[in-house]
Amino acid sequence: MKYYATKISNNGNIAVDDTILVKGVQTAAGSRILKGFKPLFSAEAVTRLEAKGYTVSGKTNVGEFALDLVGEFSYYGEAEDTIKGAAAELVKSGEVKAALGVDVNGSTRRAAAISGVDFLKPTYGTVSRYGIISTAASGEQLGVYAADTSKIKEVMDVISGHDEKDGTSLKKEYDYTDTDDAHGKKVCIIKELLEKADDETKALINSYAEKLRKNGVEVEEISFDLCEVANTAWQILYSAETCNNLSRYDGVKYGYRAEGYKNIDELYVKSRTEGFNFLTKAVILYGSDVLSKNRYDDCYGKSLKVRRVVYEKFEELMKQYDAVLTPACSKKEFTAYSIDDAFVKVFEESIFTAIPNLIGTPALVSGSVQLMGTHFAESTLLSLAGSVERMGE
Repeated sequence: MKYYATKISNNGNIAVDDTILVKGVQTAAGSRILKGFKPLFSAEAVTRLEAKGYTVSGKTNVGEFALDLVGEFSYYGEAEDTIKGAAAELVKSGEVKAALGVDVNGSTRRAAAISGVDFLKPTYGTVSRYGIISTAASGEQLGVYAADTSKIKEVMDVISGHDEKDGTSLKKEYDYTDTDDAHGKKVCIIKELLEKADDETKALINSYAEKLRKNGVEVEEISFDLCEVANTAWQILYSAETCNNLSRYDGVKYGYRAEGYKNIDELYVKSRTEGFNFLTKAVILYGSDVLSKNRYDDCYGKSLKVRRVVYEKFEELMKQYDAVLTPACSKKEFTAYSIDDAFVKVFEESIFTAIPNLIGTPALVSGSVQLMGTHFAESTLLSLAGSVERMGE
C-alpha cells in the first residue's frame, strides 16, 4: 500500500492527509483535478505543530476529497484487495507519532476502527479549518489519529483554540485530559446501530462495554430512532455543499487542465469530466439535484430542519448519559469493490458516523469502536477510552 502521496521528511513525526495544506507541497485531496497545486501557505494546525517543534513526514493518500469509505479511491494511491486508510496505517506501524485528517463523512473514523488506532473528531469549531480543502463546510472537522488517548491529547493541546482566520472557529480555549475518573459514568448503546453491524463488530462492542463496566461505568442499551433520518439529512447537506465547493475547480487557474478544447465551456466540461472520479461526480450531481428549484424545499431545506431536530433530541439523550457507544462501521474489514457502487456503500456505512458531522459533536474511535458525546465532551470521551486502554487487555 502506498501511504504517502508526497514524502517530505524521513525524520518527520506527524503525517498530514492530502486534504490539508502544507506550504510548497502538492496538495491534491486525492484528486486529479488538483494535480500540481502547491499552496503558498500551510494550514493553521500544521503551522501550530511546526511552531512547537513537530515535523511533517509527508502528505498521506486520501480518497478523492475524502468522499469514499476509507481512502480507497485516491488518484495517487494503489489498488489493494483489502482497503485501509493510509494515515491510520502509518500511525499503527509507529512510523509517526500522530496524523492529521479531515473528517467529512466518517472516512477517518472508519479507517481508525479498521486499523485499530485512535481518531478524535473534535467539536465543530474547536480546531481551525483554515488551510483545508473544503467540501462540506458545515460539518467537516480536522481531527487527530494516534496510537492512544495520551497522544491524542498531546496533539489536541497544540492545534485547538481560536483562529481569527477561520470564521467558524469558536472564541474559546480548551484543556484536554484522558485521565478523569470513569467510575460512575453512564454510557448507552444505540440498538438500531448495533443491529446493523456484523457479528464480529457486535462482539467488539459487547467486549468494550464489559471493560467499561469493570471500570465502574454503567452501560445499557437504548433506542434512538433518528439515526436513519440523521444520515439521510447529512448526505443531502454534504452533497449540496460539496457540489458548491467543488465548482471552483474548472481547469482555468490551477490544477488539471484538459487538452484539445475549442472554447471556455469545453475547457470546463473536459477538465471536470477527466479530473473528477465517478464517486465525486455522483456526489456533485446529487448535490445539484437537491439544490434545484423543484427539490430545494423538500430536500435541502427539510434537511436543515432535521439537523435541528436531531440536535435537540441528541442533547436530551446526553442529559441522561455521558457518552454513546456505537460501531464506527458495519464490519472490521472492507475489501476492494467497484467505484460504481461507492455512492451507495458510503451512504450505508455513514449511518454510524453521520450524527457528529450533522450536529457538530465530538466522536472518538478507540479499540475499533466509537464513542460519541455532547459538545465539548472530548475529555469525557478520552477518559472513558483511556480507562480501557490502561487496562491493557
